[in-house]
Amino acid sequence: MSEFLFNPVIISIICLFILCLLRVNVLLSIIISTIIGGLISGMGITEIMNTFISGMGGNSETALSYILLGAFAAAMNHTGLTDIVSDGIIKFVNGKKRILFTILILISMASQNIIPIHIAFIPILIPPLLHTMNLMKIDRRAIACVLSFGLKTPYIVIPAGFGLIFQNLIAENMVQNGMEIAKTDIWKSTWILGIGMFVGLLIALFISYRKPRIYKDVTVKSEDSDEKKLNYKHYITILAALVTFGVQILTHSLPLGALCGLGIIFSLGAVKHSKMDKLMDEGIYMMGYVAFIMLVASGFATVLKSTGGIETFVNSAISILPESQIITALIMLFAGLIITMGIGTSFGTIPILAVVFIPVFMKLGFNPYQTAVVLAAAAALGDAGSPASDTTLGPTAGLNADGQHNHIWDTCVPTFLHYNITLILFALIGVIIFR
Repeated sequence: MSEFLFNPVIISIICLFILCLLRVNVLLSIIISTIIGGLISGMGITEIMNTFISGMGGNSETALSYILLGAFAAAMNHTGLTDIVSDGIIKFVNGKKRILFTILILISMASQNIIPIHIAFIPILIPPLLHTMNLMKIDRRAIACVLSFGLKTPYIVIPAGFGLIFQNLIAENMVQNGMEIAKTDIWKSTWILGIGMFVGLLIALFISYRKPRIYKDVTVKSEDSDEKKLNYKHYITILAALVTFGVQILTHSLPLGALCGLGIIFSLGAVKHSKMDKLMDEGIYMMGYVAFIMLVASGFATVLKSTGGIETFVNSAISILPESQIITALIMLFAGLIITMGIGTSFGTIPILAVVFIPVFMKLGFNPYQTAVVLAAAAALGDAGSPASDTTLGPTAGLNADGQHNHIWDTCVPTFLHYNITLILFALIGVIIFR
C-alpha cells in the first residue's frame, strides 16, 4: 500500500492538480511536477532535465502542426472569410442557444472524422462568435463542454479519422497481449461510452450552465472584417483549405498540408507577402502556447515512464483486485484517469494499460467486448479535464480570445466533472450488458 500511496507518478500528478487549481501557470505547473516526480523516484536533477528535454520531441509533429495551422487561421482572419462564416452562423442561429450548440457540436465532430483538422478550427471560428455569445449571455463553460464533447466523442465511437486511429490502437494492443478482436468490432462496444458523453453534455447544458452569465463585450475582429461579400481572396482561401485537407489525407502529414495551404494563400495573393511575418507571429501567438504545452507534456510523460512509477502503480492496483469484474473495471478506470490526466493523451495511455491489464481481464473472464469498452474508457478518461490535453487547450484558445475565460476553472474543471464521471458510469454499465 505504501508503494501505491508514495508512487512518484501519483504524487507528481497530484502536485500538478494542486498547482493548476491554485492558478499557477500550466506550463510552470507541469515542469515543477515533473521535477518533483523525478526526485521522489530517486532520479538526479540533471537526469530529470535531460530526460524531460529529450522527451519533448514526442509531440514535435503535433506542435509544428498547431503553429502552422495557427498561421493558416490568422490568414483566414486577415482575408475576412472567418467573419463571413461567423456572420452566417449568427444569422442562422438568430438568438437561439440550442441551434448554436448544435452547430458547434457538428463542426467539432466533423473536425475529428470528416475533415480531421482537430482543434485548429477553434481559434478561427470561436473568437468572432464571442460577441454574439455575450449578447445571448451564454455561460462559456457550456461552450467548453460542447466543444470537448465534439472533440472527444467521435474518436471513441466513430471508426473514421481520429476514431479509426484510436480504435485500431485498442484492437492492436488487445491482440498483442493475447486477446483476439477485429478492428471493426471496437465501435460495437464503445458506442455506450458515446451515450455517457451525451448524458454529460445534457447535464452541462440544461442543468449546470443553463443560467445566464455576463461578460464584458470585447469585440474580436479580423483586420478586414468590413468585407462581408465573397471575393477573389476568399475563394483562394477556400481553395487553400481544401488543399490542406487533401494533402493531409494523401500524405498523412498535417504540417505538410498546412504548409501547402499557406503556400497557396501567399503565392496567389490572398494575403500580401509583406504580411507574411505578421501572420506567422500571429500564428505563434494564437497556437504557440498550446503547441509548447504539448511539447512539455510529452517530456513530462517521458519522465513519468522513466521513474518506473507507472508499472508500480498498475501492479499495486492489481495486487488489491478482488474476484469481481465490476471492481476490477473500476480500478482500471481509475488507473487510466490518473495516467491520462498526467500525460494529457488518451492515445498514449492505451499501450501502457493494455500490457498489464489484458492478462488480468482474461484471468477474470472478461470477453473482448467488455475489455474493449473498459480499455477505451480508461484511455479516454482525463482527456477532458487534463490541463495538458488538446481537448481542453483548444477550447480555451478560442474562448479566452478576449481574456475572460480561465483554462482551469472554466474549461478543465467543467469538462472533468461532466465527462469523466459519466464515462466511468457507462463503462461499468457496458461491463454488465456485454457479458
